[in-house]
Amino acid sequence: MKNLAIAVAVILSIVLYSSVFVIHESQRGIVIQFGKVKRDSQNTTVIYEPGLHLKIPLIEKVRILDARIQTLDGEADRFVTSEKKDLIVDSYVKWRIRDFETYYLKTSGIKTNAESLLDRKFSNGLRSEIGARTIAEIVSGERNELMEKALSLLAESADELGIEVVDVRVKKINLPEEVSSYIYDRMRAERNAVAAEHRSQGKEQAEFIKADIDSRITIMIADAEREARALRGQGDAQAAKIYADTYNKNAEFYSFLRSLDAYKASFKDKGDVLLVKPDSSFFKYMKQTNAD
Repeated sequence: MKNLAIAVAVILSIVLYSSVFVIHESQRGIVIQFGKVKRDSQNTTVIYEPGLHLKIPLIEKVRILDARIQTLDGEADRFVTSEKKDLIVDSYVKWRIRDFETYYLKTSGIKTNAESLLDRKFSNGLRSEIGARTIAEIVSGERNELMEKALSLLAESADELGIEVVDVRVKKINLPEEVSSYIYDRMRAERNAVAAEHRSQGKEQAEFIKADIDSRITIMIADAEREARALRGQGDAQAAKIYADTYNKNAEFYSFLRSLDAYKASFKDKGDVLLVKPDSSFFKYMKQTNAD
């Protein structure tokens, strides 16, 4: 009897344990009964809010779903613009479950299934919007309009999955690497051409400035030489006048000084030899000195 009581207690414990389930704050739950989502008397899906709940063991199965906002952040994809130019677009989608029954039926309650379907719908919608615009329109002010339209189209298609799209954003828009390299090379060539033109203009201006400076310097030197010659002429004239005045004051003394200068210039070196006639006037003052 005691063993029977223990067995019954164990069975009741197992039944009670399998009858209780807990829904956390960030979750919602639905119950599957006989392969169908459980509904209430008004044929509305029963959504279990956070807390402790009971279910019928072995008959009802609980599917717990994440009610938080999720982020679909896939790999950057390649899109083609209306100009038939490729763009690499990196974007993300913020979403959450709106209709838990529809979401479960469409995705089996598996997040990866939901994101795969959502990513496909988003990619198709974004591809259509980008294909109707040029690169300039996409990267300019129409970028916000592009996101709004993509969000609107995605919201309509996501509704079929029981999903509410909260936000859509483009993180980055790049050109493919081969196109970027071509554009950078072209920009570099254009900049080099502009730089070469500026250098050519600079050299031309430098030559003009140099020629102008050389011309001014030549004129300044010519003016300076002319003034120097004029001053030199004035100095020579003044010196000649002084010599003439001095000579007129005492011609004999002046002649004596000139003779001394001549003697000094003639007898600089002991080896010098001077050939003159004895009665030459060159030794005039020396003879007079000897005579005195």
